[in-house]
Amino acid sequence: MTSSRRRGLIIAAGAIAGGIGAIVLSGSVPAPSIEAAPVASTTVSSTPPVVTAPAPTTVPTTTLPDRAERTVPGWTVGRPWPDPPIGLTMFRGNPTRTWYGTGPLPDSVPEVLWQYPDEAMCGSSVVAGESSVWCGSGWTGQPAVWERPDGVTEVIFGAYDKAVHFVDAATGRDTRAPFLTGDIIKGSVSLDPDGFPIVYTGSRDNKLRAIALDREPVEELWSLEANSVPGIWNDDWDGNPVILDDLLLEGGENGWFFVVKLNRRYDAEGKVAVSPEVIYQTKGWTDEQIATTGRNVSIENSVAVYDQRVYFANSGGRVVGIDISRVEGGEAPVVFDYWAGDDIDASIVIDEDGMLYVAIEQERKNQRSAEVGQLIKLDPRATDDPLVWGIPVTAEVGDGGIWATPALGFGHLYVPTHTGRLLAVDTATGEITWEEPVGPHAWSSAVVIDDRLVVATCETAELRAYSLANPSRPERLWTLAPAAGGCIESTPAVWEGRIYVGSRDGFLRAYG
Repeated sequence: MTSSRRRGLIIAAGAIAGGIGAIVLSGSVPAPSIEAAPVASTTVSSTPPVVTAPAPTTVPTTTLPDRAERTVPGWTVGRPWPDPPIGLTMFRGNPTRTWYGTGPLPDSVPEVLWQYPDEAMCGSSVVAGESSVWCGSGWTGQPAVWERPDGVTEVIFGAYDKAVHFVDAATGRDTRAPFLTGDIIKGSVSLDPDGFPIVYTGSRDNKLRAIALDREPVEELWSLEANSVPGIWNDDWDGNPVILDDLLLEGGENGWFFVVKLNRRYDAEGKVAVSPEVIYQTKGWTDEQIATTGRNVSIENSVAVYDQRVYFANSGGRVVGIDISRVEGGEAPVVFDYWAGDDIDASIVIDEDGMLYVAIEQERKNQRSAEVGQLIKLDPRATDDPLVWGIPVTAEVGDGGIWATPALGFGHLYVPTHTGRLLAVDTATGEITWEEPVGPHAWSSAVVIDDRLVVATCETAELRAYSLANPSRPERLWTLAPAAGGCIESTPAVWEGRIYVGSRDGFLRAYG
């Protein structure tokens, strides 16, 4: 994010250009020499299809296929991590960023069950030499939720008061003392999916941390400093780590991608311990990209994994796929490299066929961004022609594009845009089948639970629920307005039908 947007809620005004529908592209587009692929052609029908009501997305109790170590197979798309779930362990629930929690959601307008804490969570932070006060939680800010061995359901999240908080999901009270960091926390925390009592989180204080949960107070086990490498942007950690069979996979705003072997274990006293080793690190940019887009090439999105490929994007618009099948031997070649033209902060979403869905901001408004679009589908194995379709999400005045991570369900993407459009998009064709206004600065990522869609807004601080009985045309069920006293930028966590989400007014609330 640019520092001006991070300092406050600067809402881009202006008309939305381009209308609805996918870009119709033909021919090839010259791109800088970072292996940007030619643009594909696509056409769109003007009549949205009628789709029958989907089956609920609750996790079926079936025997699952075997998963080879350190792989994320296609059958894990839309399923929890681990499976069966112990909770919502990471941003968007799994390494493909395609699982959002458990229902059932309420059929009517929910109530605020509790508000945490008693006073607003606020902290001052310095950007470009200027100090400002931040309150509550923001982008991405999704809480983790887990069912502890002692029967307590715990909500864990980082906030702008420079602390990680631990809250009883039933009461809204502290389960343990907050863990303090040296600066604000903007991203989402990850719980260890393999049963180790560890939470992983970044902070603007330069550190990515592993924190032990099996002691009181909680204790930092390890940290990785952003300035351990010669970074090119800054020292924040916005991205949400993936833990894949003892490997931690993460990108930083310093522009680097890291693979850390955690070496998790229990010590002689039965306490969890780690001995992390950075076994691979690489720049997420190229010199050619710097010459084309400038030095803002931070990695702010959360890495996504499919099979043995890790995908991330940077603020210069570079989409990268890295093969980690031999990473412990020091080999992790770049196997996919695509230039989308503009800043990509939303996380890449991957479907069961390994297709990538990438949401892009519109800041630079360069030729490449106009030709490709701001919501695109890529086939990462078609390296000569990876673009399947692209959709314009533009603004004539100010910034356009998308900050929210798309939700994938029933052959559609559901995504709010910065200019205030909530879109339903057919994943096969790229056709926008439905849209509804939600107000500008819509950065909170929508979630799909069973056959329902939940969306949080900024301008009106609402929670909305939609029926997906016809996935191509969501139907509004209820609106809680306002749901909070300030803009909701954070992504909701949903567990057993309760909705947990923070607001820029300084509080996190439970709804149900």
